Amino acid sequence: MGHETNGLCVKRIVKFDGGGTVRAYCDVAIAEAFLIKGLRVVEGKNGLFVSMPRQQGKDHKWYDSVVALTKEAKVEVGRVVLEAYQQEADTDRNGDDALDRSANHST
Repeated sequence: MGHETNGLCVKRIVKFDGGGTVRAYCDVAIAEAFLIKGLRVVEGKNGLFVSMPRQQGKDHKWYDSVVALTKEAKVEVGRVVLEAYQQEADTDRNGDDALDRSANHST
């Protein structure tokens, strides 16, 4: 994996192709010193966005476990994660295309 920018590195991404709005889960390292686990790539009304890990409180509401302290940090995390997600999607498509081409030439 290892998609790194400005000290942020996507260490793991697991894509989902089923129903629902969650498209992937991922883990992001910060400066190779901290690991944030459980970020989600979500399909929203206006396209894909990154949602931070969260926990359900005793009041049954959901609360973010990790919060970006600046708008710039939030935007940068989202950008790095979505780039890694898109790179994975492109790899999947290219792999499928390669399989399709080899299947067509086998006859």
